[in-house]
Amino acid sequence: MKALIYSTKEFEKASLQNANQQKHDITVTGKPLNMDTVKMAEGFDVVVLFTNDDASEPVLRALNDLGVKYVATRSVGVDHINLKVAAELGIRVANVPHYSPNSVAEHTVALMMALNRKLIMADTKAHNYQFDLSSLIGFDMYQKTVGIIGLGTIGKVVADILKGFGCKLLVFDKYAEEADEYKGVTFVTLNELLATSDIITLHAPLTEETKYMITKEQIDKMKTGVMLINTSRGGLVKTEDVLQGLRDGKIGYLGLDVYENERGIFFKNHYETEGRDELLHDLLNFNNVIITGHQAFLTQEALTNIADKTIQNLDEWQLGTPEECNAKVGKIHPLEELQ
Repeated sequence: MKALIYSTKEFEKASLQNANQQKHDITVTGKPLNMDTVKMAEGFDVVVLFTNDDASEPVLRALNDLGVKYVATRSVGVDHINLKVAAELGIRVANVPHYSPNSVAEHTVALMMALNRKLIMADTKAHNYQFDLSSLIGFDMYQKTVGIIGLGTIGKVVADILKGFGCKLLVFDKYAEEADEYKGVTFVTLNELLATSDIITLHAPLTEETKYMITKEQIDKMKTGVMLINTSRGGLVKTEDVLQGLRDGKIGYLGLDVYENERGIFFKNHYETEGRDELLHDLLNFNNVIITGHQAFLTQEALTNIADKTIQNLDEWQLGTPEECNAKVGKIHPLEELQ
């Protein structure tokens, strides 16, 4: 198949090349997919996207006019693709249902530990030859209550890691059934999780149902000084409300790998850029906030998994019947599957 891969990063190229083995005619570009770049797809069978590409209705209609009939995304999440319009146009959609869940889970716990033990502040002080400890007091993770919202593939790995710390684990996931395999976690309502957790970590997909699932209303129910972690999708939290929670002291620690307005910001160097995002700028002014630029997935193992599955999707489209391929169109994964 002839495929155009948008938003290609230098660190992806080797994995994609190794996975492809010259089976498909692949062209890569560092440019994102949007209305300004959609014309680049003329003459291609497939476009391959990443999380911050724009596959909204007008872009999909433009792709369809250009003859593109397949859209693959190098991600689990599909919130950047209008699946309803894709189905209407007969554009077949595929994602990467699973890749190394350890990559995101381990990054999640790394954010918890870095915030708790104030590692960024400690490193800065050490580089300035300041070794006083008064501002670096943390807490034991042992016996702390951690609320996990979304017990999908990644959420389960986060739970397994935190069991090793001796944490008490609460889970809210209305799509996951309580089972023996989830020993060591307690399923609760969202309100109970919010009210009793010392740490809350989000592992849900971004859908119409989950958008802004954390707003002032939910923050008000949390413990004062709560730690909030989001390595899933930025739109799960209303950033303005989280910012106010930080100002009020309600949120004591914030770790984000995603940001609701990250499109056009993350994955690029803006060091010399004027007119930076004010909301993000305000968040970064807090020393109890750590923000990483959507890098939780970024391990060698995950890159290999993503590239292999992306090429496998192209293989299946090339070899499968239209009916078989069509089963992929507009598929909405339940919460426990899509993380």
